[in-house]
Amino acid sequence: MLSVRNLEVVYHDVALVLRGVSLTVPRHRVVALLGANGAGKTTLLRAVSGLLDVHDGRVTKGGVELGGRPIHGLGPERVVRRGVRQVMEGRRIFAELTVEENLRIGAHTAPRALGDNLARVYGLFPRLKALASRTAGYLSGGEQQMLAVGRALMSDPELLLLDEPSLGLAPRLVQQIKEIIAQINDQGTTILLVEQNASMALSVADHGYVLESGRIVMDRPAAELLEDDDIREFYLGLGAEGAARSFRDVKHYKRRKRWLS
Repeated sequence: MLSVRNLEVVYHDVALVLRGVSLTVPRHRVVALLGANGAGKTTLLRAVSGLLDVHDGRVTKGGVELGGRPIHGLGPERVVRRGVRQVMEGRRIFAELTVEENLRIGAHTAPRALGDNLARVYGLFPRLKALASRTAGYLSGGEQQMLAVGRALMSDPELLLLDEPSLGLAPRLVQQIKEIIAQINDQGTTILLVEQNASMALSVADHGYVLESGRIVMDRPAAELLEDDDIREFYLGLGAEGAARSFRDVKHYKRRKRWLS
């Protein structure tokens, strides 16, 4: 469905952020993109959703295709009409509006299906239905994240881009978000999940990629990545025997990642 091929992205005509990135998101699958801050994950999502221009970025090589048709040169409004929705890091809800008003705004490209999509969102997020008339700015962090995802679903997207949906949430809420991602996928929506929480992402994904310094360094089925020694040590914080490392151990850990050898 989504195909990124040899993508290079530059900001301000100076900073090369993505360096020949290639990945594929098959239809009806969940694909996880892992990486530390500054690796280029959000830049990749901007290239897919058409938001590079807003940040003075541009594609200098390669491209992005959706269903075999190039989209990397399209504006965000045209990408949206191709069936792509992005839930940005930090939620970006309309704080002064009510929960339901936020959801209705998300339905602007599919007004005829508003009732059905609203019922779908309330089915996925019963808490939002109970808070439908509440001003969104007064919701908790977890509720706001649910609202951001629900708003993206109001136009029944084919491809959903999730940027750090678990960021800043308590472990209990992270588990809820993971379960909701699985439900959305079961309903037929393809998902590209960008996450620093590798354990959560790989437990719900079919396939995973690891992005470092603008390059893909690993590309495997999610179950294999969960068992990979480097992923366990550098992304899950687990030692060779599966035990969690202390802060002191991680801070002073010197072993070189195998993909850098």
